[in-house]
Amino acid sequence: MPHRLVAAAALAFLAAPLAIAQTASQWPVRDGTFSIADFRFGSGETLPQLRLHYLTLGKPHTDKNGHTDNAVLLLHGTGGNARTLLNPIFSDELFGPGQPLDITKYFLILPDDIGHGSSSKPSDGLHAHFPQYDYDDMVRSQHAMLLDGLKIDHLRLILGTSMGCMETFLWGETYPGFADALAPFACLPIALAGRNRMMRYMAIQAVKQDPQWLDGEYKSQPAQGLRTANEILFIMGSSPLLLQKRAPDRAAAEAYIDEYLKRAVAATDANDLIFYLNASRNYDPSRDLERITVPVLYINSGDDFINPPELGIAETQARRMPHCRFILIPISDATRGHGTHTAAALWKDDLQQLLQQSEHGDRKP
Repeated sequence: MPHRLVAAAALAFLAAPLAIAQTASQWPVRDGTFSIADFRFGSGETLPQLRLHYLTLGKPHTDKNGHTDNAVLLLHGTGGNARTLLNPIFSDELFGPGQPLDITKYFLILPDDIGHGSSSKPSDGLHAHFPQYDYDDMVRSQHAMLLDGLKIDHLRLILGTSMGCMETFLWGETYPGFADALAPFACLPIALAGRNRMMRYMAIQAVKQDPQWLDGEYKSQPAQGLRTANEILFIMGSSPLLLQKRAPDRAAAEAYIDEYLKRAVAATDANDLIFYLNASRNYDPSRDLERITVPVLYINSGDDFINPPELGIAETQARRMPHCRFILIPISDATRGHGTHTAAALWKDDLQQLLQQSEHGDRKP
């Protein structure tokens, strides 16, 4: 598998040990790019041209008033890109004929977020001087891309995984009613603190304390710092039950992690990693969850190390959204830790129910 695909899967907080065994399915995607002149970030910084790359599948359909009525926005996780959700455990379960996001029925839009994929990012040349973007910047830029680039003023659905889950909550608050329904998978709708922020901070500091980092102007990638950061991210996204089966003895376990780290480190840019891990620093949708009144399918999994269910946060916050259905998927041989958000076979029937519910205007979960 190409290194870039490995890194996209692993760093997107998919269950990294499983993701490296997957290859992207061959869907008839179309590439697009939208540029925003003098984009102003929440930090006050500006970029002369913010480039947003995206993929699309299917064709837009317009209603009698000329408005697109079948567009679906699919948002990837931290360190991923537009192709992350072409992973077969996601796309093969959802995009085919008769499936919930059948591309003969829906127009799917998969953007590279700021700092990711082929969109503007630190490694393009500004390095550590790239604007300090956050999730609000991502959502505002996506909104501009839809309205001004794709001429779409309404979405049938927003579905986001991990970082995309957090963006989905922000979408629902910032642009109420822009989408008929929301499907945030694998996150918590509160400020990142506790162990979640600690792990991100440790990974960032591992890179910055590597002597080769040179304040972001490194001549070669700070390999030891990147190795440590990727070790932390591996643990964050892993599933102990499945790793035990994949690596049932010492030799298998050591070979597995050696191969993973070799590929992940080679495919990671240090500045990009620092920026996308730190982009969550201002995230906190808990202030305005009541603004989300469309149907919501909110799903976490019992073996998610990043969003541990024992905190009890998800259930409490879900009750603040009047038409939210929260599901906690129990641990099983089929769950993939944090990466359960990509294992669509586990939740696609619930997604189909959400689409049917929102299509008919019924606001009861």
